[in-house]
Amino acid sequence: MHPPATAPRDAIEASSLLQLIWLASPALPVGGFSYSEGLEAAVEWAGVKDEATAADWLVDQLHLALARADLAVVASAIEAWRRADMPRVQALNGWVLATRESAEFLLQTEQMGRSFLEWLKLHHADAATAFEGLPVTYPVAFAFAAARSGAPVRDGCLAFAFGWAENMTAAAVKAVPLGQSAGQRMLARLAHEMPAAVDAAMRLDDDSRQAFSPMLAVLSARHETQYSRLFRS
Repeated sequence: MHPPATAPRDAIEASSLLQLIWLASPALPVGGFSYSEGLEAAVEWAGVKDEATAADWLVDQLHLALARADLAVVASAIEAWRRADMPRVQALNGWVLATRESAEFLLQTEQMGRSFLEWLKLHHADAATAFEGLPVTYPVAFAFAAARSGAPVRDGCLAFAFGWAENMTAAAVKAVPLGQSAGQRMLARLAHEMPAAVDAAMRLDDDSRQAFSPMLAVLSARHETQYSRLFRS
């Protein structure tokens, strides 16, 4: 008989892993599928026209926008929720609201945050109390659930990044448009880039975290009046 397999010392618990898979699922009813985060405008005005240019755009967005801002917030907020440090949670939530560079980006984080909170109420009895009086944003709401999963902070950030990547790849498939095989190749490339993006995000402190993506902000603003569009941002 073979001896029972033993998990590596740093292996994540099965229950925590399943919770993170659930949080990263595009089936989570928070509306992420309805946003392209400026990608639809980039197809119209910024030269995103095929698989290669769409993949390059999303990889840049992962490293230059998501990792420097929302991923860094998720990492800090997970730790703050675990310490029950509400002043810190409120400060991080306020930073997200203050740094949305267009009306559509603000709409996205607020709508997804509210929807995520409604989902949280089904699974965590204290969720409503935890967010009382807080105009919740999506990264901070996600961090609450990730904190409760018991998973390491890095794994929670990876789940956040993968959920973002799935939604953005699906948006690219529709907006460019592309085939499903192209979408899977793009998702594989993003998955390859995610560990480095998460590690960079986790090294950022309050003074080095930033939200400065001028071209993305301009395209998001232009999307507000884009003729014949599929997405809300």
